[in-house]
Amino acid sequence: MKKKIVAAFCLTIVLTAGGCSGGGTSSQAASSKNQAQTVSGSETSSVSEASGASENSSISSSEGAASASSSDAADASSSRDIFAMDTYMTVTAYGPNAEIAVDQAQQEIERLDALLSTGEETSEVAQINANGGGTLSEDTVCLLERSLDLYDSTNGVFDIAIYPIMDAWGFTTGNYTVPSDETIESLLPLTDANDIIYDKDNASIRFAKEGMKIDFGGIAKGYTSGRIADIYRECGVTSGLINLGGNVQVVGTKTDGSKWRVAVQSPEAEDDYLGVLSTADRAVITSGGYERYFEQGGVRYHHIIDPSTGHPANNGLVSVTIVSADGTLADGLSTSLFIMGKDKAAEYWRAHSDEFDTILEDEDGVLYVTEGIADDFTSEHETKIIRKDGDT
Repeated sequence: MKKKIVAAFCLTIVLTAGGCSGGGTSSQAASSKNQAQTVSGSETSSVSEASGASENSSISSSEGAASASSSDAADASSSRDIFAMDTYMTVTAYGPNAEIAVDQAQQEIERLDALLSTGEETSEVAQINANGGGTLSEDTVCLLERSLDLYDSTNGVFDIAIYPIMDAWGFTTGNYTVPSDETIESLLPLTDANDIIYDKDNASIRFAKEGMKIDFGGIAKGYTSGRIADIYRECGVTSGLINLGGNVQVVGTKTDGSKWRVAVQSPEAEDDYLGVLSTADRAVITSGGYERYFEQGGVRYHHIIDPSTGHPANNGLVSVTIVSADGTLADGLSTSLFIMGKDKAAEYWRAHSDEFDTILEDEDGVLYVTEGIADDFTSEHETKIIRKDGDT
């Protein structure tokens, strides 16, 4: 029997204290028609909202590579730009409780950033890594259980224990270098998530091998966007847009009742896109080797590491977009399917087609779109449909 990878969340996590009746101080962003911010390196994030917004109004980012458009705002709206989790984010809500919802969304982002950061010594995850284990909070219990489920369902492709290899390449610090084969071989035994010993009754973990470390970075932003969507719904927000460094999640429809139009960015240029997806109440998350990389000796090395080799994945795909109601799942699978390559990714989708859809781009620029979203995706690129019956 097939095991579902999208279950009801592993536990109920209480929303921001006070539900939607509290307020807190607001630092609402100015509602100019064009706001833009730039992150050092290759990452950019911009927000463009216009009165009577056309389909060209977009949120775009080279990290996550997505854009979304909105029509006229409802009577009340709030939008805020936030820097957290090493990226620029924008949260936007429409409706009578929009400002309160955005206040609480910012609080939730900052709380989860402080909890999950591997670079902040006082964070829960950093403390667990430093001590070889520890007690888990409700959020990290949920993230661990989801991560271990994904590890099993992807046959080890999604692996939160990959941190020592990522560190050796310098992707955790920015001190990039190509590690020796000997270094990689010595670290690979530390990257098996089966060696994470999870005591569910006591909500704690320990590592079977000294030197193991974990990182929830592969699903943290997707999890966070899902939490914000929950907050929006608790506040009665029926139209909202969440862009966490390019990880886009839309809540409900646009304010006029039509679907959001989310543009999947081209890996070739930040101002170009592969196509446009019409959707509602979905996360749309893209991963690719173009997001974060360095060059050494004339060779480009990207940050999506294949756990089976310890080297950047090289299976013929340029980018992978996941569309799902579950932001955590979409985040985890966007890198997992990239590592798998086209054929295995298509096979994986066929086994889980009720839980997500995907858009794959290969090295020749051909797009492969699963049939669940084929009618909602438009593109000028050569496009082939991945069908459940095995035909493409």
